[in-house]
Amino acid sequence: MAGPAAGEKGVLFVCVENSARSQMAEGFLRKMAPHVHVQSAGTRPGAEINPVTVAAMSEVGIDITGQSPKAVTPDMISGDDTITVNMGCMDRDECPALFVKDVADWQIEDPKGKGLDEVRAIRDAIRDRVQELVRGMDCGRSGDIGGGGGDVASRDAPTAG
Repeated sequence: MAGPAAGEKGVLFVCVENSARSQMAEGFLRKMAPHVHVQSAGTRPGAEINPVTVAAMSEVGIDITGQSPKAVTPDMISGDDTITVNMGCMDRDECPALFVKDVADWQIEDPKGKGLDEVRAIRDAIRDRVQELVRGMDCGRSGDIGGGGGDVASRDAPTAG
């Protein structure tokens, strides 16, 4: 998949396996800012999406079952209008930050091998970082998803007054 079209905002979330953190970030950004071109990829993609990650995202109403790990391509990282976010590195030899220029490094803990409670905490940290990113891009719905701040429908409802 190529980067964003001319003038279109784009975000690429990268990690090593593209099986958990970057997939969660992509899912959150798709929900918060559907008009933003978003992708996720890894330097050494895993075989499948981490099933605990799928369960954690399902709890907040985001379905990532249709996603699959994919490799970072030159087209993905070549766009000037693309913000690239490295989720953190579990393998320093294949860390995306080594291959991608101008990368934001979030240093999110790797959920691989962790239980649902730990993955929930990682999911929530990713949600918070994506919300900050959306606010910084001045686009989308940066309100809380899957937390105490209400859901998308309640944020979009007209207010009395």
